[in-house]
Amino acid sequence: MKYMYFILPLLLLSCTKDNIEPLGHDFEIDARLTADSAGFYHLQMSESWQTLHRISGQVSPVNNSYDLTKVYWESSHYWYIGDTLGYIVHLNNMLNDIYMYSTTDTSYITWFDGFEVPTINETCYSTEDGEINIMFAPVRNMSGDTIDIKATAVFADGYRKSKQLKIILE
Repeated sequence: MKYMYFILPLLLLSCTKDNIEPLGHDFEIDARLTADSAGFYHLQMSESWQTLHRISGQVSPVNNSYDLTKVYWESSHYWYIGDTLGYIVHLNNMLNDIYMYSTTDTSYITWFDGFEVPTINETCYSTEDGEINIMFAPVRNMSGDTIDIKATAVFADGYRKSKQLKIILE
């Protein structure tokens, strides 16, 4: 009986709700690209300035259009309108956010329009069937870089679920 006082609290502490995902919160991303053995996707860049690519996915279907799932998208790379020489990389480390301007040219442009453009649209909504689509559009001078993409689905009840992709631009 005296051992019961030690075992019972251990059993109660090991049963937590934090590890249980509620039903109806499916979230998958389809990069629509081939992946290598390390899980990195590869996108062949086009000859034009910007390469357009659609990323698709699926979330749980809903019965009402007011319950659609909103998906927020983030990318590690940005570029400026008017600047064809460089781009911005978001280096997110544990302590702070760092943005670095990257260029292979030594002549710097000073006449940017100043409009920062992300390489992926920032939000999308699912259809009632659960389909999601977003446009990803890196620019030519990012070729050879690896872009980190994060998607966070926010379901109607407020539950959040995130997925990440790494895309190598070739």
